[in-house]
Formats: sequence, structure tokens, C-alpha cells
Amino acid sequence: SSSTLNKGGEMCSSAILFQFLFNQNPATNPLQGENFSVTVFKFNLFSVRDSFRTLWNIYSTYPRKIKSRVVRREAQAALLEYLHSTRSLQFMDAENMSKNTPEFFDRLLTKVDIDDGDVSRSLTRFLRYHPINEFEPFFESIGLEPSQYASFLPRNLMFLNDDQLLLRNYYVLCNYGVPRNRIGRIYKEANEVFRYDYGIMQEKLLSLQSLGLKQSLVVKIVASSPYLLRGDANKEFLEFLEKLKSIGIDYDWLEENISERDSCNWKCVLELISLLGEMGLKGEILGEVIKQHPDLLLECSGRITFCLVGFLLKFGSTPNIVQSVFLQFPRMSVVKFTYNLCHCYKFLDEIKMPVKEIGRICRLYPLLLGSCELKKVTSLLGILNCGMNRLCQMIKEDPYVLKKWVLGVRVDRLQDPNRILNVRMMKIKFLISLGFVEDSKEMERALKVFRGKGEELQERFDCLVKLGLSREEVVEMLKVAPQILNQSKDVIETKIGCFVGDLGYSLSDLVTHPALVSYTSERVKLRLLTYKWLKDERVVHPKLTLSTLLSCSEEIFLRSWVNSHPKGPEFWERLKKQIYSAE
Repeated sequence: SSSTLNKGGEMCSSAILFQFLFNQNPATNPLQGENFSVTVFKFNLFSVRDSFRTLWNIYSTYPRKIKSRVVRREAQAALLEYLHSTRSLQFMDAENMSKNTPEFFDRLLTKVDIDDGDVSRSLTRFLRYHPINEFEPFFESIGLEPSQYASFLPRNLMFLNDDQLLLRNYYVLCNYGVPRNRIGRIYKEANEVFRYDYGIMQEKLLSLQSLGLKQSLVVKIVASSPYLLRGDANKEFLEFLEKLKSIGIDYDWLEENISERDSCNWKCVLELISLLGEMGLKGEILGEVIKQHPDLLLECSGRITFCLVGFLLKFGSTPNIVQSVFLQFPRMSVVKFTYNLCHCYKFLDEIKMPVKEIGRICRLYPLLLGSCELKKVTSLLGILNCGMNRLCQMIKEDPYVLKKWVLGVRVDRLQDPNRILNVRMMKIKFLISLGFVEDSKEMERALKVFRGKGEELQERFDCLVKLGLSREEVVEMLKVAPQILNQSKDVIETKIGCFVGDLGYSLSDLVTHPALVSYTSERVKLRLLTYKWLKDERVVHPKLTLSTLLSCSEEIFLRSWVNSHPKGPEFWERLKKQIYSAE
């Protein structure tokens, strides 16, 4: 029999339902036979009926959605006709107020009784006897929400045409090219400019354009910084434009990268440029950095970059390190980079890494941390099948292992759960081969300091021997300063080449003061060349030890020796600039 619909919307074809639920052959249907239950039959029958009812309800409500869209279109057309023909608003304004005011429109439709499906006539009749406050759809159409424009609604006015001053300034902005949905922000942040007398608003816009800015750029600047139309904060903006010129950036770059959706505080931007200058980024170098990464300057008016610099300085980064971070900044947004940096810090803290070790990694590997969006600690521990102590040890030995644990990269389970023990045994074997006594204080100190595998340590040891030191001399050096083997072979060769070749010292001086290899080449050059000049000037003791000169802080070095000569600070700064710029 054919299927039909009953009053409840259910599919009623007992023959089809019965055939669907129960096979006519008892031998192949488990519901038939001796154990057949009427209860089971009823349960299955009503379950299928409920399913059909659900499908029918979905089908029956579908046309209502289409109908609601039709009603909305007809109502918008009626409102447009009312605003344009009855209230004499310009067509573009009436259309904008009828189509881009969803919240006002919903409130309006709830008040209207639609007779016989004639939406247009019902709404027109309603508006004839119940005129609307036209400022409400006007403010919403220019980008303000009801909660934002409630305080701006005039108490004694309902019709837009009664406020000609508002409309006049509004039309000036529209005709200049400011999008209607951006004007609301200007009204919110600088509503007094809509009280300007005739010609003043146009004069303000043209004064900005006279600075050499294109009209399209002025539109973006006004939308992002409405207070500039007041004329009380132009000093910072003018200074910013001069700064752009001085670092080699033209206004086309600004037009390409500024967004009218974001708010710009030019004073904050200027302070950031000054801060970057203190970090060593000046002139064309700063210009190139900003050209490649405009969000450093324009994202939240530079506040994100302020946070980034503060983070780096907090962990002991020097201005030179901060400068190198920006010079090598990766191709990613400053927001993402700063988030990754903070998330990596949180990651290291969650795995219970010692505070000093966290500080060391954050100070020495900021570019690495900022480029890694790490997985969660709990997820990573489960995947690697290891504990937090092992995770800490892996990062201490090779911080670049973090790149293998970023989101989106498959991480394999560690095959050897005793890897740390094996690495320790390899280090012990290496130290015993050098003559260290097992379980001695010297060996334990070396084990704690060493970073790297046994074969890597052996390679670095052999490198020192090949440079002219005897095996016994290298062993003595390691007992005093085992950390010198934590550097790569290339770094060790470069530092010793600088110490012996460029500065003229002997390898015996290195044996006497092995910690010299731990310092940067720039530090060694700067201090020893300054000391040589001070000796020639006969203002310092001629036989100061190398450890005395290099182990103290820069502040003590300047106070104790450099400042002893009137031209010492000048010589120091000139030499420092020369050495670090060459590097």
C-alpha cells in the first residue's frame, strides 16, 4: 500500500513498516518464532514512527526559514521607502540604515503585526503612526552597537534632518572616502568633531593631506586615529612621519601596512622607536627591520614589541642580544613570536626545570623559543613515554630538540628509556681515558658541567690538542674549567685563533687561564686591547692577570681601570663599537 501522512505528521503504512521490521520468512527473522514478543514489535514500531516524526518536523519547518528571509527583504524595502520618501533622507543613507542595522531591525519587527502576509503594508502603516528614533539606526549603520551609542542619543530630537551639523560633517567624511561603517568609531572617540562648523572638517582633512600623504592614506589614518581630527595630538604624529623619513621609509609603506581597524597611539610608537635605538637599531638598519616586519611597529601601536623586549631584558639579555633577535627575526607575526616565547617559558617551568637553567635557555636561545609552538607537557610526556627529569635533561643537552616537539609534527616514542644513563656512562668513560679518577669531586664537577655526547667531547678535546696544546695541558685545563668543552669545535678554533693570532698571546697563557675559552671573542678583544692601550698610557699596573681582567663585570672593569684615564671612556666606546660592528 502507498504511504500517507496522518494528522500528527507520522508515516502510516503498516504493511511497509511490518515488512521493514519483520522478514516474512520466520527461518531468517530472529524476531519471529516461539520467542516472538508483541512488546518487542510495539517498541520497534514506535521507534520508527518517532524517527519519521522527527524527519517530518524538519521538513515542515524548512519553508518557514525561507519565508522569514522573504519577510525580512520586504520589510527592509518598506523601511528604505519610508526613510527616503517620507523622511527625505538621501537614498544611500536610507539604504545603509535599512540593510546594516540588524539589532534595530529585529526590535522593530517584534512591534509590528503583519496582516495577511502583507509585510510592506503592515510596516508602512506602523511607521505612519509610530515614527522611529532615526538616530538609533543611523548610529548602528555607521558601526556602533546599541550599548555604545545609547549615551549619544539626543534627548530632544528624533529625526536626523533636525541635526544638520551632524549630517554635514558626516557627509564630509563620506565624500572624502571614509567608509560609513568606520565613521562610528570616529564618533565614539572624537564626537566633538561632528559639531564643527561648515568647512572646518574639510580643512582638517586637507591639512593632513598637505603633509605629503595620499587621500587614501589619510582615510586610513583618520579611521585608526580619530583624535587627529581634533588637532590636539598632531605633534606626535608629525614627529612619527619625520622618524619614518629619517630611517628611509616612505609613506607608501605606511599606507600598505596601516589598518583602519586598529587604533594607533603615535606617542607609543615613537617611544618604541626610541627604545629600539637604545638597543642599537638605528637609521637604515632600523628601517630595514621595520620594512620586513611592519607589525613590530604597528601591532597594538608597538605594545607587543615592548613586551617582547621586556621579556628578553628580564632574563638577562644584553642590548646586543636584543638587537640580534630583531635582525634575525623570523617570518612570523610579533604576536605569534611573543606568545611562543612565553609559552616555551611556561613549558620549561611546568617540567620543573631549575630557574637558572630556564634563564640560561631563554637568554641564549630566544629565536628558537619564539619559533616553536610546543605541544602540551602532558601530551608530550605520554608520547615520549618518559618523565619530566628526562625531558629536562634532553633540553639541557640540546635545546634544539624543542623543534621536534612543535604542534603538527609527529613525535616518535623514545626507544631507549635508559638513554640518560648511557650518555652518563659515555662521559665517565671519556673522563677516565683522560686520567680523571672515578667518583672523584673533579669527575662529578665535570659531569655536571659537560653538555654533549661522549664522542662530541672527544672531538673537542682532540681539537685543542691539534691547536698545539699537549694532552696533559688540556687535561689540566679541563680540571680547572671543564665548561670549555661545551662549545663546538668551530667556536673553540675561532676563539683560540683570535687569542693567539689577533691579540698576540701564547698558548701557555691559555693553559694558565683556561676559562678564557668560555668568554666571547668580543669580550676578550675589547678588554685586552683596552688594557694594552692603558698600559701604553702608563695608567694601570703592567702585570695584571688575564683572569683579573676578564672575570670581573663590565661596571667594575670601567670603574677600576678605564676611568683611570681621562680619555679612557671615549676609547672604550669607540673600540667597543668597532669590535661589535665588525662581528
